[in-house]
This record gives sequence, C-alpha cells and structure tokens, in this order.
Amino acid sequence: QVQLVESGGGLVQAGGSLRLSCAASGLSFSRYDMGWFRQAPGKEREFVAQISRSAGITYYADSVKGRFTISRDNAKNTVYLQMNSLKPEDTAVYYCAADFAVGSRWIARAFRGYWGQGTQVTVSS
Repeated sequence: QVQLVESGGGLVQAGGSLRLSCAASGLSFSRYDMGWFRQAPGKEREFVAQISRSAGITYYADSVKGRFTISRDNAKNTVYLQMNSLKPEDTAVYYCAADFAVGSRWIARAFRGYWGQGTQVTVSS
C-alpha cells in the first residue's frame, strides 16, 4: 500500500529555513509526479510545489516562488522541500503528495492522488 511519510517540520523564526523530506513506499517512485500541499487553520488546502518524474519540470505557487525549492532523489524514493526566508504566513500543515502519470500542474480541489499524514511547520514573528 502506498505510504508517504513527511519529516522535518518544526518551529522556526521568521527569516529562517527548514527542509522537509517525504519518503515514499508502495509505488514505483520514478513514475510519479511528487509535490507538496499545505493547509493553514481556517483555510483550504493549497498547492505549494510540484516536480515531474524526471525532475525536469517544477511548479510553484506564486506565494513561495523564489523562497522554496522542490527536489527529488529517485534513488532514495524521497522528495524534498527546501524552505528559505520563511514568513509567519507559511505556518501550516504541509502534506506530501504523489500522482501517477500526470502531465500538468496540480490543482488542490481536483487532486486525486496520494497524500501523506502531514508535518507541522510553525513560523514565529
């Protein structure tokens, strides 16, 4: 069964950095697009970043572009989210996600792939 396990969340001051990791199992990792969503209290889940199977294409939400970097290591079945210059507005539960054979940017409300359990990121001012 597919499992996506996030790690690396925590508490950080504004302007600081965190690196999230997501270890995938139960799927042929290199055949899946991977990415991240997040959900803050009182808000809907939103798209954060996505990376293609070969890592040749990436997508970012406008709110994180230039600050966050998504990457993947297919040999380790792991996807990462490097988060720099963090802001209090980035506070949310971050969810790793996977989708088979997709060829376009993910939309949160239409996403039909797999989700992890989430990891909390809290940015203090």
